Amino acid sequence: MAGFFVVSLQDMFTFLVFIIVLSVLVLVHEAGHFIVAKRTGMKVEEFGLGFPPRLWSFKYNGTVYSINLILFGGFVRIFGEEAEHRNAPGSFGHAGFWRQLAVVLAGVIMNLVLAAFLLMISNFGGLRIGLFDEAMIARATNQKVQILQISPKSPAETAGLRSLDEIIGFRTSQGANLVETKNPEQVQAFAYAHAGTSVMIVVRRGDAFTDLPIALRTPTAPTEGPIGISLALTGVVRYSWYQSIWLGFVDTWSLYRATIQGYWGLLASLFTSGNLGVDISGPIGIAALTSQAARIGFTYLLQFMAMISVNLAVLNMMPFPALDGGRAVMILVERIRGRALRETTERSIHALGFIFLLVLMVAVTVKDIVKFF
Repeated sequence: MAGFFVVSLQDMFTFLVFIIVLSVLVLVHEAGHFIVAKRTGMKVEEFGLGFPPRLWSFKYNGTVYSINLILFGGFVRIFGEEAEHRNAPGSFGHAGFWRQLAVVLAGVIMNLVLAAFLLMISNFGGLRIGLFDEAMIARATNQKVQILQISPKSPAETAGLRSLDEIIGFRTSQGANLVETKNPEQVQAFAYAHAGTSVMIVVRRGDAFTDLPIALRTPTAPTEGPIGISLALTGVVRYSWYQSIWLGFVDTWSLYRATIQGYWGLLASLFTSGNLGVDISGPIGIAALTSQAARIGFTYLLQFMAMISVNLAVLNMMPFPALDGGRAVMILVERIRGRALRETTERSIHALGFIFLLVLMVAVTVKDIVKFF
């Protein structure tokens, strides 16, 4: 009964953190559409967190603000955005090309601004990063030798080691004196010196120290180590407030470029090999990662939120129906043609796009359920 209660609390914590993170990201994105629509004279009919059925709402200044049952998302409903009432004052279609484009792209811009803000706070508060040169080592505090990755079917996996475990040192046997390791080189030196034997590896996981028996293998390939892990010396690096502002934008740009390259690689792999080549997580997978980031520390949660925010920006810019990028393309097509698409045609295109995205989300969620449970 006690174990079940602990698991339930963990599940509640994961769900709560995920809902808070998702709500912030969605509200900021939709607030971009909302603010620009209001500023450009459009009538905003509803600003909703989640999707219907509606749980609670109130009306202010002509706009309904609602909280809905399905919390995985949100929306802003603008008068005439579905191609109706094109000539009515205050409608989306009546606003003109540049105002329409500004409203559509505002959500993406707000996601990037949010990411920069979160990374500013993270850099100021201090982030644990890999230390790969003498200057970084001299600057960093609270240095640790941490496991970054564990190879499948390796001695590390058999021993129960986990990613982000801190390696304190080794004992040649239970109760023997601790041989401390201060950097990855010392860990590797000990492991190779004792390859083919069983030792105790001492790790810190959270606030707890653990001695784990591990049978070090004798490597048979250059890429195979005695333990089967990749290591890094990590430390906490903090910056001044003015450096943090600049680095927030720099880190956001780097993250934005890396995300675009990642999506491009996925699409290239899909067209060349017929599969994506990597696992894609849906809401359940993202919830688990969000919970892990929150448990590591607040600044790590902010950094993870920044990464998700940038991913939302890049994903929404894709020229696919029902996404912001798809709507931007429709606006450009209308501009080039010199006349609007038929109302039924535009609605059908966006509806098909939405159905496809919904089916994709359900499929990925089912995969996550199978994987995690």
